[in-house]
Amino acid sequence: MKKKALTALSLTLALTLVASAAFAGPWGGRFYGMGPMVQNLTPEQSTRILALQQAHQEKTVPLQQQLFSKKMELRTLMLTPNPDQAKVAALQKEIFDLIDELQQESSNLRAEMLKVLADQEKK
Repeated sequence: MKKKALTALSLTLALTLVASAAFAGPWGGRFYGMGPMVQNLTPEQSTRILALQQAHQEKTVPLQQQLFSKKMELRTLMLTPNPDQAKVAALQKEIFDLIDELQQESSNLRAEMLKVLADQEKK
């Protein structure tokens, strides 16, 4: 009985490992990760894209820190016995505004990167 249970557990763990590796996929995407995931970039394009990514990161790190701080503040407030609903609503609005700002910055980055890639196609 123990042998069957051990075998079943081993198979379950093996399947879980294989499934998690299959669903994980590659890190990054077309524009994220260690660098652009676009092939055949010129050195100039690569430099421009990396500069855009660095500028984006410098701009968004403070926003991400603010977002984390606001989320922690909201969690702390929600753990009080009778949270002030006005404060909760205000914090939620601030969190959503920060998320919107981060998403807008990401959209701007993608648009700028596409311009860099489009410049190469024009040549």
